[in-house]
Amino acid sequence: MKKLIAAAVAALAFSSAPAALAKGVAIEANGARAHSVWGGEFGVGYNFTLSGFTLRPIGGAFVYKGDNDRYYEDHFSNGQSRCRDSSTGQFANDAKCSNTAVKAYGKIEATYTLPASFEFGGGARFSSEKIRPYGTVSFPIGPKIRVKGNAGDRYYALGLRADF
Repeated sequence: MKKLIAAAVAALAFSSAPAALAKGVAIEANGARAHSVWGGEFGVGYNFTLSGFTLRPIGGAFVYKGDNDRYYEDHFSNGQSRCRDSSTGQFANDAKCSNTAVKAYGKIEATYTLPASFEFGGGARFSSEKIRPYGTVSFPIGPKIRVKGNAGDRYYALGLRADF
């Protein structure tokens, strides 16, 4: 969870920076399938662009439902609920019932953008000591916002990217 908070703080810091300092910054938010589960990717990167070609390193967090089903929400007749440990029956900290997991990831993408049109290319995603190559394509829906899709070996993502 700390990694998710750090990624959110970094994204907020980059998005609130003056335009001159933020030139080249990219923020992405994707629904993704990675590590054999569905979740959300939230990342921050930087665009190194020259004549339509872009090299984009990205770092972020993949947030998904964890596999710890030991804790559950126990609902009482008075309308209240508490987190409970199913193996002992004892009450537990409410944070244990969220069952949210976070994995850090890094990506590098190399793309070419047709003038005011589609962007296409390839990339590699680094997470859990695995490297997954993928293809990527995006198209603009606004001056600085693109719909983006990635597809590769056991990795799929669809979402938005904002470039500053």
